Amino acid sequence: MMSSTSSAAAGPISDAGSGPDARRNSKRPKYSRFTQQELPACKPILTPQWVISIFTLVGIIFVPIGVAALLASHDVVEIVDRYETACVPSNMADNKIGYIQNPNISKACTRVLKVTKDMDKPIYVYYQLDNFYQNHRRYVKSRNDQQLRDKSKANETSGCDPEKTTSDGTPIVPCGLIAWSLFNDTYSFTRGNGEALTVNKKDISWKSDRDHKFGSDVFPKNFQNGGLVGGGKLDPKIPLSEQEDLIVWMRTAALPTFRKLYGRIEVDLKENDTITVVLENNYNTYSFGGKKKLVLSTTSWLGGKNDFLGIAYISIGGVCFFLATLFTVVYLVKPRKLGDPSYLSWNNNRGTQ
Repeated sequence: MMSSTSSAAAGPISDAGSGPDARRNSKRPKYSRFTQQELPACKPILTPQWVISIFTLVGIIFVPIGVAALLASHDVVEIVDRYETACVPSNMADNKIGYIQNPNISKACTRVLKVTKDMDKPIYVYYQLDNFYQNHRRYVKSRNDQQLRDKSKANETSGCDPEKTTSDGTPIVPCGLIAWSLFNDTYSFTRGNGEALTVNKKDISWKSDRDHKFGSDVFPKNFQNGGLVGGGKLDPKIPLSEQEDLIVWMRTAALPTFRKLYGRIEVDLKENDTITVVLENNYNTYSFGGKKKLVLSTTSWLGGKNDFLGIAYISIGGVCFFLATLFTVVYLVKPRKLGDPSYLSWNNNRGTQ
């Protein structure tokens, strides 16, 4: 009795589990070769010959590129002059902050540069700052892009703390820490024979910034000498889209050591030429231990002077050549018998059973 009862009870359960209602309620997806990852695919077998060939090919491609990049970088002629210490009067050497903050002390300074190699025009003039963290979060956020772009938003100063309004509450245009720390050193150049070298400051900023980020109908307002490290002035009669020193400065740098374009000298300089630079040492880097450098540089097809790219390509190519040689020696000295690929699952149905 018990045996027959159990059989009878088991029968209906089995039938219910395999009936059409069970199949209708199942969560199993409909079979397809795509969902089951059974579509044809390339499944290469990395044999020693393939590995050695790939490493050798990468080395053959990367090493010449690295050599070309390194040669292009070495063709760039640079003159770098650090001047923030040299321009401090000897009697103020122990009180540099007092020197830079005293408006009654002249900040004029003369530097003499010698051209070590022929420099073909255009010659780019940069200022370089070290130990200046333009990437600091609070510094980067201290600006209002709507105000810079739209005349109707000129009174919008949200996000510009702590330089948003004057003491009487009048909005500052442009507001924020970035604008009020504007670099304000100036440079003028004279060749040894007394010829003045004009610095072209047109189109030194990104065209996209001039066209889309700074309005042609937005004019500086209440922008005074800042009480921060900077103190640059802006012409209230010129729209922000044409004040390119400001536009260049407000494209904040990602690293604490950076260069920004000051202008271009559009005449050739010859080897052994003497360049006299009369500069105004206004920018206060002494408060935070920063450095200031004046840079004259040519360019190559790869840009400015930078050995890193060439060294990186040569290094990677050299490593690939080394690995190819190592694998070749190992394969010749102690070879291993390869398995039969016909036994792999995608070549033989027995692998999936």
